Amino acid sequence: MSQGKLIIFSAPSGSGKSTIVNYLIEQGVPVKFSISACSRAPRGEEKHGDHYYFLSPEEFKTKVDADEFLEWEEVYEGSYYGTLRSEVNRIWANGKHVIFDIDVVGGINLKKQFADKALSVFIKAPSVDVLKERLITRNTESEANLKMRLDKAEKEMTYAKDFDLVIINDDLEMAQKEAYQKVTDFING
Repeated sequence: MSQGKLIIFSAPSGSGKSTIVNYLIEQGVPVKFSISACSRAPRGEEKHGDHYYFLSPEEFKTKVDADEFLEWEEVYEGSYYGTLRSEVNRIWANGKHVIFDIDVVGGINLKKQFADKALSVFIKAPSVDVLKERLITRNTESEANLKMRLDKAEKEMTYAKDFDLVIINDDLEMAQKEAYQKVTDFING
């Protein structure tokens, strides 16, 4: 496969997109996860080339200037995230389709570039209150970070209409089954 397809999952933090993406990979869908690049330090058990490609802000900007990113953005002040062209080409060279777990703006930008070659899926929590509860339960955010993520989530939810498909994750098993069906239909279509 010289050029495969792209399956883009976007959602506010706490919506369940990572869980759904991992489910699809575990079910044997012929996809490979696109590892994003970022300019922040690794957290906890994160490893370079496994979870992210960790770059210094200077390295990140050098790659931007060299047009090495398909998309990138400053997600939070001084914190850059993006998709390297080389990552997508690596996955295609291995005969797989690319699956993304990416922020909303990045997802929209990829869909614009790849049009019919891409399926963009927005995972939506039933409400902002449910999102807040999920983020609190994770226990990974400071109070300030929690507020920042919730403010960002409210803004991101307004972009759902710009995606090919919206899946409301109020029942994880149902959301996973719907995602599996839509993604396999797209790959086989």
